[in-house]
Amino acid sequence: MVQISRAVRRAAVFATAASLVTLTACSSDSGSDSTSENLDGRGPITYVEGKDTTETGVVRQIIDVWNAEHPDEQVTFKEQSNDADQAHDDLVQHLQAKQSDYDVVALDVPWTAEFAAKGWLQPLTGEFAVDNTGILPATVDSATYNGTQYAAPKNTNGGLLYYRSDLLPAAPKTWAELAAACEVAKTNNIDCYAGQFAPYEGLTVNTAEVINAYGGSFVGEDGKTPTVDSPEARAGLQVLVDNFKNGDIPAQDTTFKEPESQKAFEDGKALFLRNWPYVYGTADKDSSAVKGKFAVAPLPGKDGIGASTLGGYNAAISAYSENKATARDFLTFLQGEQAQRIIALGSLPPVRAALYDDPEIIAAYPFMPTLKVSIENAVPRPVTPFYPAVSKAVQDNAYAAIKGEKSVDQAITDMQSGIQSAGS
Repeated sequence: MVQISRAVRRAAVFATAASLVTLTACSSDSGSDSTSENLDGRGPITYVEGKDTTETGVVRQIIDVWNAEHPDEQVTFKEQSNDADQAHDDLVQHLQAKQSDYDVVALDVPWTAEFAAKGWLQPLTGEFAVDNTGILPATVDSATYNGTQYAAPKNTNGGLLYYRSDLLPAAPKTWAELAAACEVAKTNNIDCYAGQFAPYEGLTVNTAEVINAYGGSFVGEDGKTPTVDSPEARAGLQVLVDNFKNGDIPAQDTTFKEPESQKAFEDGKALFLRNWPYVYGTADKDSSAVKGKFAVAPLPGKDGIGASTLGGYNAAISAYSENKATARDFLTFLQGEQAQRIIALGSLPPVRAALYDDPEIIAAYPFMPTLKVSIENAVPRPVTPFYPAVSKAVQDNAYAAIKGEKSVDQAITDMQSGIQSAGS
């Protein structure tokens, strides 16, 4: 149903991103001249995004509507690879070279701070400020770095808790309630919980959701200062460790990414599944063992609704665009009701809150009101220009803790050190 949150960056990409970090110290200088140029420029622009994999061709639909209304300011769609790593590298190559051929770029949410810190994005301030009225606040947070908004949220995503409604009368709201419900799984000879705990980006997401739900965080507002060394973060990680230790999360989950966890649930082998909204459509197919036997709820938290990790894409104006006035208008169009309705009916979660209560959209995607609650309580992945290195610090140490190779205390201490090194 929905774009899966972009997962693993390969080692080569990580090395590229790490090497680019060294440019950050001079990023404000490298971008300052360009961000003051071409502010009134109007004319044709190019919009760049990864491959449009939606069945209805959402991006092309939106651009067709724009082009019909703006004959002198046509938008060309530059479709990138479906591989997130290749799309990231393509953007880096063009923007690092200060090329003007990419006017508006779609950024996976963790990339926004990275690109902003390097001076590659036009700040959305002053005459370039966008109207965030009606936009889900968490999505705006994902487009903001160091107190400045650099991008306009285009589409979003949030994690959901899938559960066997034929076995449980209601979903658990807290991790303690979920643990108690695991007795039902034992009675029915199935696993209790399936998530994404292999050592890749999905582990960062799953770990962040529990740590955030318990009040912990990873970096400060400056995107550099580590904040994970806290009682709250320890309490969150301890929840995962305890559930692995007692078997409520089976050991095999340390090999699970999105497809493996999805299969376990759809084969009827798990009571709960943490995954993205796209699973709803496949779990409800005739080939699924749980068709008609499941429901969705927000992720559990410490005392109530938890904190999903936010996914999706933000649209930003290149600092090197020659037609920034047109690009600014196109951002506004992307966030408008017409474009957002196309996005929602094309199977991507929109950023306009009202559409989650729209009868036409709910008829197509019944889980939308629940997804709205998830996104309203969502937290972006650590907003930092050093995201690949920060994510690796989280993955490595969380994995060691759930495997029993490190204590929770040592894992959090080492996570703090790893995040400190990432920003130094």
